Amino acid sequence: MNDGEMAQCARLCLDCAAICALCVTLLARGSQWAAQVCRLCAEICEACAAECERFDVEACQVCAQACRRCAEQCRTMAAA
Repeated sequence: MNDGEMAQCARLCLDCAAICALCVTLLARGSQWAAQVCRLCAEICEACAAECERFDVEACQVCAQACRRCAEQCRTMAAA
């Protein structure tokens, strides 16, 4: 892996964190858009997990596991 690939991964992680924060905000205030954002969040979390799994770095592997758990919870919340 090169630095460009790691930078791309870092950008995706930042996108993932941003959409997760948005989900928390919308869920906390009972927004009508929360379910739709949760579905999108699940997709982004899955993409982030897949990207992080490519790197043999402990932090990346931990991130991938957290993203998979988050995606599962987001799908559950979107279906509720």
